[in-house]
Amino acid sequence: MSRSAPSQTARAVVAKRAPNAPVETDEIESLARANGDDVVATVTQVGPNDSGTYLGSGKLDELATVVADREADRVVVDDGLTPDQHHTIERRMPAETVVVDRYRLVLELFESQAGTRRAQLQVELARLQYDLPRVIAAADEGMLNQQTEKGSRIYDVEERIDRLETKLEELPDPAEQFRERRREEGFDLVTLAGYTNAGKSTLLHRLADDMSLEDRDEDAPADDGDATAAIEDRLFETLETTTRRATLDGRPALVTDTVGFVDELPHELVESFSSTLSEAAAADVVVLVADASDDLERFRNRLSVSLDVLAAQGVDAERIVPVVNKADALSDAERRRRYSTASDLVPEDAATPILASVLAGTNVEDVRDAIRERFPEERATLTLPNTDAAMSLVSTAHDRTTVESVDYEGETVELACRGRPDVLERLRGRAEQLE
Repeated sequence: MSRSAPSQTARAVVAKRAPNAPVETDEIESLARANGDDVVATVTQVGPNDSGTYLGSGKLDELATVVADREADRVVVDDGLTPDQHHTIERRMPAETVVVDRYRLVLELFESQAGTRRAQLQVELARLQYDLPRVIAAADEGMLNQQTEKGSRIYDVEERIDRLETKLEELPDPAEQFRERRREEGFDLVTLAGYTNAGKSTLLHRLADDMSLEDRDEDAPADDGDATAAIEDRLFETLETTTRRATLDGRPALVTDTVGFVDELPHELVESFSSTLSEAAAADVVVLVADASDDLERFRNRLSVSLDVLAAQGVDAERIVPVVNKADALSDAERRRRYSTASDLVPEDAATPILASVLAGTNVEDVRDAIRERFPEERATLTLPNTDAAMSLVSTAHDRTTVESVDYEGETVELACRGRPDVLERLRGRAEQLE
């Protein structure tokens, strides 16, 4: 069974294997530090994944020696371990050593940020779903034979999972209530999606009415600026999404910056406790931000995974606006390669990929235009009596639609506007009541 992580700051040894040298550990070390660990050593291995031990038996002995010599409390493995691998590694380490893989580490990061009751339940559910196969792998044969017997560890975990799933189904979804209310008020909904550090937060500052790049906390790094800025400064700051109002060609919109995708993290795991994917599924437009400064293979893989995740959530291709960000960091030839790759991957019905530098402001207006073009829209011309009630309707139209003209002709007022179909339908209903 997986041991619990200590509540105080832990001394951690990072372990990683890769098929080819060099074996990079910067990102996993930053993730561990973001979780409060003190990384005291790293152990790496070049070669294929050993199905039983992950690192190989000899390298496990070396890892155990390093853990003992550095008086470490935890081993952080930069990969997803099978239950058997996890159990084997933990059994070979000094007593009381906690072993966590990449997935469990990210769960701990989210757990520390869960502020609402819903988020706390979602994180607990995700953790138990992750832990269950490891509890089974660690159980002895007698325990396995009794797994359905009341009081067994396996039975307790399964029962708790069932209870949590029931509780979450019964809880109202405040995000969905928020979306419904804002749509009734005439707001279009835009979601910014993509991997962590692609530039989503900077794009939010560019689009929002009440934010600018100068407004940002000086201590907060620009997510598409300094590539060497510490990951913990901007990764998983909160489980809650950030939403700001934006006005796009006269249309009021709410733009939501969601929790970023993370390499090698199962998205079905993220889905169980993150609102990121549900935000994308409910949006009128999804701006998918990709980092052009990634090497070509990584750029292709991340964009492909992002598109697959959105498709699995029911996001129609015509709602997607792909933004290839940080293009200014590349040569002309590399920009052409990124653009060609994105054009090949993006579905035909999606917007044409936009090469941009959000931090520099390059082609941000093109992004605005592409978002605006995909808002659901109708036009309406309403003839109203020239009364106070009609003026109230005109005021509502200014707030919730793009008003093209208001003509006063004696006893009547002619209002021409365009906006969300459901908003125009409500305006027509109010106009009919004035006749």
